Amino acid sequence: QVQLVESGGGLVQAGGSLRLSCAASGRTFSRYTVGWFRQAPGKEREFVAAIRWSDSSTFYADSVEERFTISRDNAKNTVYLQMNSLKPTDTGIYSCAADSVRFGVTLMPSYQYWGQGTQVTVSS
Repeated sequence: QVQLVESGGGLVQAGGSLRLSCAASGRTFSRYTVGWFRQAPGKEREFVAAIRWSDSSTFYADSVEERFTISRDNAKNTVYLQMNSLKPTDTGIYSCAADSVRFGVTLMPSYQYWGQGTQVTVSS
């Protein structure tokens, strides 16, 4: 069983930065792939970024490539999402998810464990 808690969301102006954290319980966190997903108002949840446990490969949605960076600190059982050059279209609820998968890391059904989410609002 893994419990995930997100933090770091808030209100920021366009062009600004935020760093989200996903803190996990459990002693085997290092063997979990972690993904970030977001849901904008009136839209479906979409993939943002993921970091695979087996080789630390990172994956990004085209819309955030080169602006967002995902990283992990296994000693702290935490995954981070550094978000730079934020745009109003980045507004949404950001949720992290975890599971011991190596494939399909951009797909929501690949993840069993989910956090409650943190709100990110980017004003123009």
